[in-house]
Amino acid sequence: MTERQVAWTTFLNNEPYLYQEHRSFFAQVAHPIEEMAGEELAELGATNVDPQYRGVQFSADAESLRRIVYCARIPTRVMAPLMTFDCHSDKYLYKRACEMDWMSLIGVSRTFAIFATVSHSRITHSKYAALKLKDAIVDTIRNEVGSRPDVDRHDPDVSINLHIDNNRATVSIDVAGRSMHRRGYRLDSLEAPLQETVAAAIIRMSGWKGDVPLLDPMCGSGTILAEAMMAAANIPSGILHDNFGFQQLPDHDAAAWKAQRVEIDAAIKPVKQGLISGSDIESEAVKFARRNLARLPHGNSVSLTTRDFDDIESFKDGVIITNPPYGLRIGHRNAIQPLFKGFGDFLKQRCTNSTAYIYVGKPELLKLVGLRTKWKRELVNGALEGRLAKYELY
Repeated sequence: MTERQVAWTTFLNNEPYLYQEHRSFFAQVAHPIEEMAGEELAELGATNVDPQYRGVQFSADAESLRRIVYCARIPTRVMAPLMTFDCHSDKYLYKRACEMDWMSLIGVSRTFAIFATVSHSRITHSKYAALKLKDAIVDTIRNEVGSRPDVDRHDPDVSINLHIDNNRATVSIDVAGRSMHRRGYRLDSLEAPLQETVAAAIIRMSGWKGDVPLLDPMCGSGTILAEAMMAAANIPSGILHDNFGFQQLPDHDAAAWKAQRVEIDAAIKPVKQGLISGSDIESEAVKFARRNLARLPHGNSVSLTTRDFDDIESFKDGVIITNPPYGLRIGHRNAIQPLFKGFGDFLKQRCTNSTAYIYVGKPELLKLVGLRTKWKRELVNGALEGRLAKYELY
């Protein structure tokens, strides 16, 4: 028998994992866009959607779960809980973890990694908690078959999450197998690029549906443009990936997934040339943007030019979405204030009958634009508590 067949036989003879009993999963989401993420999950087939702080609890059958992992743009990770238990000591963590059927999940030929978080518990160090869980996994498999799997923190076959809160531990498998912001198209970038999931959230919050022209006049390496193009073309967020965490589950149906992926990819549609356009004053940024977009289907439909926004004569009847640079990226302007004031003047004087969305990593920068906002919304980008502002231009 192959290792997979042995693991499957072992799996059938043991108690089901927690996610199989309730078909309940948890999507990790940046605060405060949990409600929006819940809406997206429901559109992709999730039921019993329950937005919580920094995440969304939901139910899904196997087909809907695969679609969510392959297509969702807002979540950063999706977790399938394997077991949960009270955990007041490292010894008990090790003991309970040893009860898991790690052979069917990992085996000896696949690599794994553990990502742990700990809060308000007797176990106070996340790295130590991850080490104890790693020991339990390795010891359990080695005792069963005489050898052990390897750890690979950078590109593991199986990603395991350990979350301990108020002395309650939950062990989950990451069914995406990676952080979902890593789309795979952005191999070239400038200083402090916008996260792909944040850019996708901005596109969704703007309400843009691909029905009017979209411009990013300070596009950097093209993340906003790429996410806009993917949304308009129905391109799944995981299009550039072949391996997903759900493929490592012992009840994974490979034939069903192969057929489902073909069906989803068949819905990809071309985008009208020039509907989405971007520019940047830095030629290197435009070069990076062009390379990144070229990795995506229909990426060459996005128009790119090297120019300052001051050189754009007019932009009418469309949507402007941008994340202006600051710090090292302000280049020859030598100061942030002239950049933002100049961009505000550009919006006011040259963007008739348009709507603009400006995202900044520092909320106070919006005051420099000099225009009245329609609304401002909090949107976290990594460690930055950023803001997205909407401007209606007449």
